[in-house]
Amino acid sequence: MPVPIFKQGDVLIASIQAALLDGDLVRLRDDIAAQIGLYRSRHVIIDVTALDVLDSFATRTLRAIAYTAKLRGASAIVVGIQPEVAFAMVQLGLSLDGIATALDLEDGLAHINASAHQDARRGR
Repeated sequence: MPVPIFKQGDVLIASIQAALLDGDLVRLRDDIAAQIGLYRSRHVIIDVTALDVLDSFATRTLRAIAYTAKLRGASAIVVGIQPEVAFAMVQLGLSLDGIATALDLEDGLAHINASAHQDARRGR
């Protein structure tokens, strides 16, 4: 099942609506990497609000998406991790170390805006 990726300004928003097969996650990774270049996006938000499970492959793929985005010149943030999912990830030793996370899409956009303002003050 393809994941819709929306463009809003220089932000790509991928909204995962249902559990994905491994191949779907790989396709999402590849689609985001391509669209960063196509649209010259500076930020990527991956919304996982609808997911009630993040297994080890999904977690590794989210990390790969974030690192790939960074190598393509964009920052990435994962939003919407449900409390039960976060607890299960901790219990299983899964992490998103080094990847920004936020409570929801609104907080993710606020994080991006705050980062942009800090970069502007620093002259980046």
